[in-house]
Amino acid sequence: MKKNKIFSMGVALALGAGVAITSCVDTDSNLVDLGPDLDSPNDTVYSLLGVLGKMQAVADRTIILGEVKGDMTALTDAATTDLQDIANFTATADNRYNVPEDYYAIIQNCNYYIAHADTNMSLRGEKVFIREYAAVKAIRAWTYLQLAINYGQVPFYTQPLMTEAEADPSLYPKYDVKQIADYFIPDLAPYLETDLPLAGGGGHSASFIPVRLILGDLCLWGGRYREAAQYYHDYLTHVDAPRTTSERSRIQWTNDDFTSKSISGLYSPGYLVAIGMEGQEFDGTVSYLDDIFSSTDDNNYYYQASVSPALRELSRSQRYVREVTADVAGINTPIDTISPNVVDFANRSDEYGDLRYSVTLSTTKVDMGDNYAETRLSNAKINTSNISLYRLNSVYLRMAEAYNRAGFPESAFFILKYGLSNATINGTETFKGINQGERERAGDLLTWNQYNFISYGMDGTENTWGIHSVGCGDTRCDVEYAIPDDLGSREDSILFVENLICDEMALEQTFDGLRFGDLQRIALRRGDPAFLADKVARRNGASEPRDEDLYSRLLDKNNWYLPLE
Repeated sequence: MKKNKIFSMGVALALGAGVAITSCVDTDSNLVDLGPDLDSPNDTVYSLLGVLGKMQAVADRTIILGEVKGDMTALTDAATTDLQDIANFTATADNRYNVPEDYYAIIQNCNYYIAHADTNMSLRGEKVFIREYAAVKAIRAWTYLQLAINYGQVPFYTQPLMTEAEADPSLYPKYDVKQIADYFIPDLAPYLETDLPLAGGGGHSASFIPVRLILGDLCLWGGRYREAAQYYHDYLTHVDAPRTTSERSRIQWTNDDFTSKSISGLYSPGYLVAIGMEGQEFDGTVSYLDDIFSSTDDNNYYYQASVSPALRELSRSQRYVREVTADVAGINTPIDTISPNVVDFANRSDEYGDLRYSVTLSTTKVDMGDNYAETRLSNAKINTSNISLYRLNSVYLRMAEAYNRAGFPESAFFILKYGLSNATINGTETFKGINQGERERAGDLLTWNQYNFISYGMDGTENTWGIHSVGCGDTRCDVEYAIPDDLGSREDSILFVENLICDEMALEQTFDGLRFGDLQRIALRRGDPAFLADKVARRNGASEPRDEDLYSRLLDKNNWYLPLE
C-alpha cells in the first residue's frame, strides 16, 4: 500500500513543551517517545494549530477531486496526465493527487490530541480545553468523511499509533461512509453546544468546523434525514447567530432591457469555514489552485480546467424573471414579470439564463507570442488564501436535500424558491404557503424566528430569499418554477425536487469541490449508479455524444474511488 504509508506512519513526533505534532514520513522512520499529556494552554494551542497545518496539505485536493471527477468541470488540452486520469477515473496509486497518507496524518494528530488533552482541567468553573477538544473531534470526523468519499472503504482507527507494529493497515476494520457516519454521530453529539475555539489567526480563524454542520453532513450521508435537517436548521436559526440568505448577495439585472446588472458582494462573506493557506512557500503550504483553474504567469496563462459545456447548457436553460412594478400612490406595486429574450443575447450568451455563470468566469485575449496562451481565464470562485469547506448557501442546499428526503418536498422547494420564513411558510396574499399536513409533520423544522428571517414586502425590509434567486432574479414570482400539480405521489414529488436541488447545487457550488460528492450521495441513496455515470459521461453537453467508455466504467461503483494501493 504505497510503501505502507496510508496511515502516514511517521509517528516520529516533534516534541517541545509537551507539544506533539506528527510528521508525514515512512513507517521505517525512527520512533520516539510521545512525551507528556497536553495539559497547558500553550500545548493545546500549538498542537491544535499543528492539526490545522496538516489540513493545508489536503486543501487543494478537496477542490480538485470534487470538481475534476464531477460533471460541471472540463479539462483543457493543457491539463496534466494526472488530472486527466482523475477525470477519467483511471488514476493509479502513483497519481500525485492520490495521497491518502495526508488524510491519515490529520487523523494521527487528532487521535493524539484527543487521547492526551486534559479535558478535566477547569478554570472558574469552565473546562479549559473543551473548545479545542470538540474542534479536533469535528476535524477528525470531517477527514474520515473525505476519505470515504474519495476512497470508499478505508482503514479506521481512533487511537494514536505509537509503534511501527501498530502501523499495519490490516489490523484495522475498513469503514464505508455509512459506518463512519454511524460512529461519529454519537461521538460528536455531546459537543453540540460547545463554542468554537478562540485560538486562530494567520488565516486559520475560520478553519474550525461547527459541530452542527459536520453532524448534519454525517446524518445526510448516513441516511438519517430528519436528524440532518434538524442540525442544519438549528445551525442556521441559532438565536446567537442566525444566518439569513442576505449574507450572500444576488446577481440581478437592474433595468428592464437587461443591459445593466448588479453583482456587488457576490462572494463576500463567501465561506463559513475555510482552510487558511500561507502566502508564500517560505511560510509553509500554499495553494496552487490558480495554476489549474485560472491563467497565471506560472502556467503561461494555459489554465487546465474550466466549466464544462454541460454547465453552460444548464445555466442557459434557467429562466430569469424580473418583477415589474408601478408607482401607485407612492408605493411600488407589482404589476407583471418579464424575462430576457434569447435573441437579445446573441453576442453575450453567457449572460442569458442564470447570472452566476457570467460573473464566475471572465476571459481576455492578449497575444504575447507562441509560448503563452492567447486566451486568459480569471475564476472568481478560486481563493488561494482560504480554501472553502462550507459556504452559507451550500448549507441551505444540504438542508433542502435533507428536508426533501425526510418527506417534506414542499419545504425543500420553498428553500429554493422563496426562502423559509413565517410569511412564506404560512402563505401571503400572493401565494399559498406550505400545505398544512406537511407543516404539522415537519413540526419545529418549520420554526423560523419572525424577527430574524424577513421575506419580501414584510416591514419594508428583506433578508430572506430563495437560493435559486441568487442567479435567476425574482424567482418567487416565477409561475413556471414550481412543483407540477400532476405528480402522482409524494415520492414523485421528492424525486422531482431532488433533481431541482441537484441542478441548483451545480449552479451555486461549481468550483467549491462538492460536485462529485453530491452526485455520489444522490446515486447511492437511489441505488442507481447510472444517475452519476450518465451525468459525468455527458460533461461535454447534449451536442456531443455521451462518453460510453466512461459511462460503462462508472456503472461499477468500485471505479468511483481512488485506489489505496
